[in-house]
Amino acid sequence: MKLSFFLILALLNCSFLFAGDTLSRASIEVNGNCKMCKSKIEKAALIDGVKSASWNQKTKILELEYDEKKVTVNQIQLRIAAVGYDTQLYRANDATYNNLHKCCKYPRNK
Repeated sequence: MKLSFFLILALLNCSFLFAGDTLSRASIEVNGNCKMCKSKIEKAALIDGVKSASWNQKTKILELEYDEKKVTVNQIQLRIAAVGYDTQLYRANDATYNNLHKCCKYPRNK
């Protein structure tokens, strides 16, 4: 009887551990130049549902780990564009881009 109880309890614990595991990974291109850009891009990407965001200054790639039940890659890219950085899908507003520090102004595609 006690063994059955502990077995059921153990199975329930395992199901709770795996039920919340919905993390996905994505890599997106984000324009930028410097360490200040890195800080602003990563901070903008860390919205509710994003576990980690790491932008590589050389490759211009942002690596994301996020909960797809809480946030989409599109929402993350919109947030990054809102602070002045062009992504694969969204172009930052010209006024916002123009307010970036001069070292952060990357060459933009028309």
